[in-house]
Amino acid sequence: MPDLSAYPITRKWPARHPDRLQLYSLPTPNGVKASIMLEEIGLPYEPHLVRFDADEQLSPEFLSLNPNNKIPAILDPDGPGGKPLALFESGAILLYLAEKTGKLLPTDPAARYQTIQWVMFQMGGVGPMFGQLGFFHKFAGRQYEDKRPRDRYVAESRRLLGVLEKHLAGRDWIMGDQYTIADVATFPWIRNLIGFYEAGELVGFDDFPQVQRVLDAFVARPAVIRGLEIPKRG
Repeated sequence: MPDLSAYPITRKWPARHPDRLQLYSLPTPNGVKASIMLEEIGLPYEPHLVRFDADEQLSPEFLSLNPNNKIPAILDPDGPGGKPLALFESGAILLYLAEKTGKLLPTDPAARYQTIQWVMFQMGGVGPMFGQLGFFHKFAGRQYEDKRPRDRYVAESRRLLGVLEKHLAGRDWIMGDQYTIADVATFPWIRNLIGFYEAGELVGFDDFPQVQRVLDAFVARPAVIRGLEIPKRG
């Protein structure tokens, strides 16, 4: 049985199954990337809820695993060379799990890098822009009289959706007929934009039928349905 006692995070979130990958997360767009991926690939794991309402992401135990105090983070007892591996950043986690299991990442070198480029497109564009739009539209930003920040993120979000709209024409998924980590990275954020952030009308989401089509296919996947609810909120 693996010994994870050297990792302080296990003192706050004890591992009942230390032989399984430990997931520390919250069902946010970034958080569910990891849980959906784990459900898709069928790798045994143990989820732990990190409560932001209790500032648990700022606890010394969590910071010992991710000094950037963001979810998700993982602790794999069976990392490279059979040694435990702690990892944070959702994009890095997706790449690691894909390479560990040989799933959801093409083996062809060119297709592999093309998949990674779309993951980076999400990490560098879709996530930050949609997140800022959500702040200025749904949260404290509503109180700002100056609407230029909100309008900037609306315009950029529409531009990014337009990039995806054009790319998805004639394709089942971002990489064509193959479902990959690029889809796992991207579509939780699109779902959140029009759902939780209630910004569908603001960005004119009806103008992007190809994005809507693939989003519908994504949220219908059994692994996605399960992963969207993991970890369970207390």
